[in-house]
Amino acid sequence: MTLPIDPEAVSSGDIGEKRATLEMDHDAAVDHVRAAFEDAGFGFPAEFSPSELLNEKVGADRDPYYFLGACNPEVADRALDASDNQIGGLFPCGVVVWQTEPGVQEVYHVSIMRIARLVGMAPDDDEWADIVATTGELVDEAFATIETE
Repeated sequence: MTLPIDPEAVSSGDIGEKRATLEMDHDAAVDHVRAAFEDAGFGFPAEFSPSELLNEKVGADRDPYYFLGACNPEVADRALDASDNQIGGLFPCGVVVWQTEPGVQEVYHVSIMRIARLVGMAPDDDEWADIVATTGELVDEAFATIETE
């Protein structure tokens, strides 16, 4: 299989990668991240703990790892229209929190809107550029809160 893009040529900015390190316990970090994204206009139609699932089902012995499926309804509606519904295959936007050591959590997010454009699921036009900009501003707002509290 030949990839449509060169993965080595893709930067963290190209995919809207965001990271933060929090010095707090895992449950507090998840609550903190959830509140920051809610304040920025996101809801959470999906949440689960992959670590709990994997530890239970396959004895993975993973440290705490939590997925928050974030969604801003207005932007999601625009994105569905602009992508002929294809972006829905990547919904919701993932924000993950994992424990790197006791009392230290990593928060991670990539932009599905940017990735969808890179792989051809979304158009390269002004409407999509505005959707990318809007979601980027909302995520930046959430991460600014995450990193300052």
